[in-house]
Amino acid sequence: MGQPYDLPLEQLRVYRPEPTRRDDFAAFWDESKRILAETPINAELKPLDYPADGVKLYELSFAGFGGARICGYYAVPDTAGPHPALVMYHGYNWSHDGQIHDVVNWALHGYATYGMLVRGQQLSEDNSIAPHGNTTGWMTKGILSKETYYYRGVYMDAIRALDVVAAREEVDSTRIGVIGGSQGGALTLAAAALSDIPHVAVADYPYLSDFRRAIDITPTGPYLEINEYFRRNTAPEVEEKAMETLSYFDLINHVPAITCPVLISIGLIDDITPPSTVFAAYNHLQTEEKEIKVYRYFGHETIPAFHLEKLKYLRKHLKGKE
Repeated sequence: MGQPYDLPLEQLRVYRPEPTRRDDFAAFWDESKRILAETPINAELKPLDYPADGVKLYELSFAGFGGARICGYYAVPDTAGPHPALVMYHGYNWSHDGQIHDVVNWALHGYATYGMLVRGQQLSEDNSIAPHGNTTGWMTKGILSKETYYYRGVYMDAIRALDVVAAREEVDSTRIGVIGGSQGGALTLAAAALSDIPHVAVADYPYLSDFRRAIDITPTGPYLEINEYFRRNTAPEVEEKAMETLSYFDLINHVPAITCPVLISIGLIDDITPPSTVFAAYNHLQTEEKEIKVYRYFGHETIPAFHLEKLKYLRKHLKGKE
């Protein structure tokens, strides 16, 4: 087990870096949503067999940003609806068997649940291009332009997944939550900022936050793909342009738009999403109800105690039960 390496907890609780939001930030995302709306959703539902009682399982796909075919698993309680629902996003390149068992488990808790599979990382199509090349992975794909950056499509796919689920007749569209960890935690918060559908958001150690600090202090993990890109492209103007692009995707610039209740977790020995970068996003939240759970002895991993907190929070906000 490692030891805390980031700021002391009392400093983390007040750490709030200056936003890097550009003047055309809102206009860029409005235009991205307009482009997305031009592509018909074209959702397709395919029944699947699964050895569990009380749930129905499907493969659900739709046309995402740029027409890419985005896939995922969708599980529904085998009882009369409409049901509260969850849209779940997975971690960076981390979705064993498409998290099919997690999707089913949430349905067994009473939620119609869709686990979106991120483009290029698991089953879903990635039709974006990298005009200037990129290092291994997705963090630097198209990074020299906000229009071509990989996560533009991912963020838009994330909000389209919400549109797809909200349109299902067995779903109560007024009771939809978003959940996910790491990259999935980032998509949870980005979706809550860019869409008015989420009624609640729960994010485990969210990624894609406070990029400048993440690049400077993160010991391991996919943030370092960006460092490697700068090692291979040493011209200062390359780094300047890349950081400008990242500002459009940085959670610290998105989360002030969130209005639903938010619950976040972080472990103080997390060496993939440094605690300060998670607090950076949390401390920029302006929603009336927000809470962060801190775990001294945990890193970038499943935190059993937080799962219990998550169950209670979702039950309260989507089922009206304390």
